[in-house]
Amino acid sequence: MRESIIEKALSLAVKKRGGLALKFISPGMSGVPDRLVLMNYGRLAFVELKATGKQMRPLQIKRKSQLEALGFLVYCIDKKDQIGGVLDEICGT
Repeated sequence: MRESIIEKALSLAVKKRGGLALKFISPGMSGVPDRLVLMNYGRLAFVELKATGKQMRPLQIKRKSQLEALGFLVYCIDKKDQIGGVLDEICGT
């Protein structure tokens, strides 16, 4: 499945739960996750989206580790059926 289809599914699922899935772009810092997911009660996470079966590049793995070291949740989604579980974790349900 193409990354764009998974990304649209994530955005829709987040919206249905009352949150925002903002496109995250950081000029001057390559490898940051694709989306910043903001949910109720101040819950947030970064999400990298990939086509089914694709892996994060080494720089993306480094950025994931940097963000996690700061205490942020960071997920990589490559299948639509992962979205619900990731959102449950973000929301603490």
